Amino acid sequence: MTDLLFTEKDLITSLKDYITAEQSKLERVKKWAEKMDALSVTATQDPEGFLGHPVNAFKLMKRLNTEWAELESLVLSDMSEGFVSNLTIQRQHFPNDDDQVGAAKALMRLQDTYKLDTSTSSMGPLKSRLTVDDCYDLGKVAYSEADYFHTELWMSQALQQLEGGEEPASAAADAVTILDYLSYSIYQQGELERALEYTRQLLRLDSTHQRANGNLKYFEYQLDKQKKVEEDEKKEEDDEEGTVREEEKTKGERGTADYLPERRKYEQLCRGEGIKMTPRRQSRMFCRYFDNNRHPKFVIAPVKEEDEWDRPHILRYHDIVSDAEIELVKQLAKPRLRRATISNPITGVLETAHYRISKSAWLTSYEHKVVDKINQRIEDITGLDVTTAEELQVTRWQNYGVGGQYEPHFDFGRKDEPDAFKELGTGNRIATWLLYMSNVSSGGATVFTDVGAAVLPKKGSAVFWYNLFPSGEGDYRTRHAACPVLVGNKWVSNKWIHERGQEFRRRCPLAWQQSICGDEGIDP
Repeated sequence: MTDLLFTEKDLITSLKDYITAEQSKLERVKKWAEKMDALSVTATQDPEGFLGHPVNAFKLMKRLNTEWAELESLVLSDMSEGFVSNLTIQRQHFPNDDDQVGAAKALMRLQDTYKLDTSTSSMGPLKSRLTVDDCYDLGKVAYSEADYFHTELWMSQALQQLEGGEEPASAAADAVTILDYLSYSIYQQGELERALEYTRQLLRLDSTHQRANGNLKYFEYQLDKQKKVEEDEKKEEDDEEGTVREEEKTKGERGTADYLPERRKYEQLCRGEGIKMTPRRQSRMFCRYFDNNRHPKFVIAPVKEEDEWDRPHILRYHDIVSDAEIELVKQLAKPRLRRATISNPITGVLETAHYRISKSAWLTSYEHKVVDKINQRIEDITGLDVTTAEELQVTRWQNYGVGGQYEPHFDFGRKDEPDAFKELGTGNRIATWLLYMSNVSSGGATVFTDVGAAVLPKKGSAVFWYNLFPSGEGDYRTRHAACPVLVGNKWVSNKWIHERGQEFRRRCPLAWQQSICGDEGIDP
């Protein structure tokens, strides 16, 4: 996306060069025309006298034989060649239709998650105004996805801006077309009277509109039919119709049939409406200097450790990496950023998912000393062996992302996923280390939907939690998700630490061993 900004800047420079060349060409043509006009006026006043001079006769022959041909070549010369050539070369890097649709969906995702109305999205808080054409295009994307709720929202906003005096850049975004989309999307949500009103409004602007005339008759027929049914079975129909419409509206709002309560909780946490700890629980949360049992590296310079949550225990370590180290990691990752993947619960193979909207790159410790230093720092702080861990994954969540998000998931493989991480051969993911490499202006929190915790990004800090109990069983309280970025970009890197190599670093508690082996242990 950053590269595209500079590509566009280069194209604008090329376009200005083209305009300058065209203006220069027209100026030359204009001067020649003015000179010829003055000469022609003089010559035609006394043609015989003018041509009686041998020089004038010679120059007339020369002009018609040579100079007019040169002028023709000048007029026909294509000054756009350089610009068109540059545009053709750069076009291979342009976004395609899928990218544009993805960006539109991302805006609607932000709209739902953060409860932004269309006027807020159009005029703020991004401080980048959406035009009539932009709102119209967003409505069209929603319509193509059969998301009639968002179609109505964005087409209504487009109509409001149009009626406010804003001129559309495209002829397509006119009032008639917008009203056509509006009436049908409202009809699809079961509101016949409003659909009929918008259809009549359309016909007042264009009485010959064929589809609107057909819809008018159909809507009137359906409305009469509905009223007759309501008169016959008013009470029962009112109850049933209200339930059906409420369900349809809820479905329309999200554009999905599998809208679960967890989704509502996720969005509440993203908006900062999470569970608040009781004062008693809060009193047990501390900040401390941590030396990991007097580890040689931390005796003189212990790390800053903070309790983010108690159950499960989520820790944050402050000032773990420097800005210089972060920039180095970003530079290493940028050329390799690809759509992020998840582990298929059935096959165990890593693959992309429609709900993970981010770009990731994997960095190995031997590629650069900064990656090796970060890996070693993770091992020193956690006390866990990282030689069996997955490589450092660097992820960029864009607002392009535009609204980038990762929906609720577990980092560990569950019992119904026997092949999860099988190809790695290092067991399950015992712990997660999540390093924040940027501050985020708005949005982008990491939320734990099962317990109601929300962790905000803070550049240079890292959060750590165990995915498995000491017994090896999964801790289902660690279900978490990344909230979409509303404003800014979110850079993170994470290290998934696996079971192998931790046998003597995170021992099972004695009570658990006895429950499995008995008080006397197992006979060798």
